[in-house]
Amino acid sequence: MARVVVDVMLKPEILDPQGQAVQRALPRLGFEGITDVRQGKRFELELEGAVDEAALARIREAAESFLANTVIEDFTVRVETEEGK
Repeated sequence: MARVVVDVMLKPEILDPQGQAVQRALPRLGFEGITDVRQGKRFELELEGAVDEAALARIREAAESFLANTVIEDFTVRVETEEGK
């Protein structure tokens, strides 16, 4: 079984109020030096068998049409290795 990860983030030009709230709270909690926070989503998809180009193409299609709102979000697709867990 293989795992593919889809990370979804707001596009840089889109305001991120949740990220801003976290960024403002961090210094109050003693975490200094963090100048920006962006919040996103992570999807982990378990696949049967090997991950080939056809499987990745299907996952990219799912990400583009269902997992991400591509008007305001960007996404990346990557295969997670055992070391990457």
